[in-house]
Amino acid sequence: MPSFESSIAYLQRLIEFPSVSSTSNREISDWVSNQLEDLGFTIEQTDYRDRQGVEKVNIVAKRDPVSASPPTSGNAERSSSPTNGLAYFCHTDVVPTRGWNGPDGDPFSPKILNNRLYGRGSCDMKGSLATMMACAETLDRSHQKRPLWIVCTADEEVGFLGAKHLVQHSNSYRELISHQPLGLIGEPTRLSVVHAHKGIVGYRITSIGKAAHSSSRDGINANRKMVPFLQRLLEIGERTEADPRYHDPRYDPPTLSWNFGVSDECTAINITPDRSTAWVSYRPMPEIDGTDLREEIHRLAEELDLKIEPCGEGPPMWIDSDDPTIKKLSDLANSEPRTVCYGTDGGEFHELNHRVVFGPGDIAQAHTTDEWIALDQLADGTKTYSKVIRHWCC
Repeated sequence: MPSFESSIAYLQRLIEFPSVSSTSNREISDWVSNQLEDLGFTIEQTDYRDRQGVEKVNIVAKRDPVSASPPTSGNAERSSSPTNGLAYFCHTDVVPTRGWNGPDGDPFSPKILNNRLYGRGSCDMKGSLATMMACAETLDRSHQKRPLWIVCTADEEVGFLGAKHLVQHSNSYRELISHQPLGLIGEPTRLSVVHAHKGIVGYRITSIGKAAHSSSRDGINANRKMVPFLQRLLEIGERTEADPRYHDPRYDPPTLSWNFGVSDECTAINITPDRSTAWVSYRPMPEIDGTDLREEIHRLAEELDLKIEPCGEGPPMWIDSDDPTIKKLSDLANSEPRTVCYGTDGGEFHELNHRVVFGPGDIAQAHTTDEWIALDQLADGTKTYSKVIRHWCC
């Protein structure tokens, strides 16, 4: 049985890596790779550079049984149930730490206090990775009958970019897909079984004007084009809230969660703003993708001569709640399957026939200024992940 203390130790070390999405996750990726290699995993790292030129790293780690056998057939991709092991997915990036007010004032110095472990990423989602690593550490390879994968992506917090790169460029991921294991996305769910979630679609819109002293006629206020655009965004959002065609009662809230904001970055009232930037996002559901809304936004931007570009897009995920794997995991976790309204890397892994979001920690603590995970969630997560591994790999 894996040690709860081992989970804590792994998590404390993982928190110490300041792997905010705007920086490279090379250091934490190398450390995780070395730890897993010592546990008998073979490692593939795929590197890329983000739009700012920062190096990012994805990891696919695989541990075969002592006597590994190849996938059952070329048709394994369409298997009705996963007989080929377990693939655990997580991300190593974390959100920024501005305004951090946790114990000791250092978001990357883990602190245990009042049965909680504080630190950026403790809940979202290094706690989950720590429990999986602790379970892998004590898994007797002689008992292992099917492969175990541990997959760590970059840039989940900024548009699932690492997962998108992994799907397109990783040879080990292609091999994983050929096996069709159960894909377990370890985001914080308080160890309840999540069989479906919404996606996200976002756009950035820019209006260009001309700066000048506001007392003159020389400037062109960039907000003149932006104001009517924002008015229409408000009207579209109100329409989606009121129109049942954009509702799915299987989610709470059942709507597209239309959201938008704007900034002209003007610092003085005597300057004509020369640039105004807005953003808009909504959360599509499997049967309500909002294609008509996308088209409406693009037409409106074109009419007003505004620049529009996509940002932060990720698809929804849906696996039927009566899927055999969902039912089995629900039995193991003593949890009824449910839906959530946030997105995960799981939406990118649509080639996996069986996926589930399932991990320790509460999403309510994710991204907070004093992020923490309850120690009892780490303990329960370690026990439950161990049961999951034994069922699907042993």
